[in-house]
Amino acid sequence: MTVNAHFVGKVIVPDEPLDLPANQALILQIQPVSGKSEQAEESVLSWLAVNAVDSEALPADLAARHDHYLYGRSSDERR
Repeated sequence: MTVNAHFVGKVIVPDEPLDLPANQALILQIQPVSGKSEQAEESVLSWLAVNAVDSEALPADLAARHDHYLYGRSSDERR
């Protein structure tokens, strides 16, 4: 559940009523609206560029035969 709320100095107040029992224990994750987290700003392509590796341990045909290495079959084989 995502809840929009605001902080009034001592407590966090939801912007809309919540359908929760009184005294319900909760775990909250606080994320300011004005600032985006670094993780949300990072694109998949950026992550791949940073984490790409060039290793002799990887097969030379990994991109072409990824299904074979992941599932034990070639990409053109049908089940």
